[in-house]
Amino acid sequence: MPHPSRSHLVLIPSYNTGPLVLRTVRAARAAWNPVWVVVDGSTDGTGAALDALARDDTGLRVLHLPRNRGKGAALLHGMDQAAAAGFTHALAMDADGQHPAGAIAGFMAASAARPEAMVLGLPLFGPEAPMLRVRGRRISNFWTNLETLWAGVGDSLFGFRVYPIAPLRAVMRRQIWMRRYDFDAEAAVRLCWRGVPPVNIPVPVRYLSAEEGGVSHFRYLRDNALLSWMHLRLMLGFLGRLPRLLARRALAREPASRAAARR
Repeated sequence: MPHPSRSHLVLIPSYNTGPLVLRTVRAARAAWNPVWVVVDGSTDGTGAALDALARDDTGLRVLHLPRNRGKGAALLHGMDQAAAAGFTHALAMDADGQHPAGAIAGFMAASAARPEAMVLGLPLFGPEAPMLRVRGRRISNFWTNLETLWAGVGDSLFGFRVYPIAPLRAVMRRQIWMRRYDFDAEAAVRLCWRGVPPVNIPVPVRYLSAEEGGVSHFRYLRDNALLSWMHLRLMLGFLGRLPRLLARRALAREPASRAAARR
């Protein structure tokens, strides 16, 4: 087992993912220490199974929410507890087996090298990935790039990420909307607005079939309506921040221009 980190932890929100969450947690624990799971009001018995797992593993902690509040709410609850324990960064990882535990150490190393940044997974889809979702995310990516003036967010919806805890908690305390499926895209945009730079790392993503135990809580109409409402809010915020964002971009380009002139 890896030695425990005092600054970086893996944070896994889980809602009714069945046995997959146990496999995900075991794989994450083999790659990192510590791993925390936030059971987001699950009713499938996995909370008790995770508690049993944690009793024999000092590197695993399980937090419980009494009712389902959404991915963003579960992550915020975990980050509040992590900040109180002295952690500075959290790698968010889905419980449904889509994210590769083998990439955890590399993401954590990238975060340690750039602690001021958010480290974003750039998904590499396999042939089993639903094309409707693969193509549909291009719309969200376009709006995210526009809202950040192409600050470098490679993918707006992929949830395998290392976040600096302090700025994300500050953002979420002010934005009561960032609690459900639309959390990932809004987090990337608002952190860019705060000056948190993105670092993108390609990583494979796997969609498990029902025969493999795959579970999806994605609802096409409901969740796309959430994304549309989110991007409308962000565009209104973007218009108000546009002069500031343009000034920041100009300042960032100035040192590069001077360096090119010296060459």
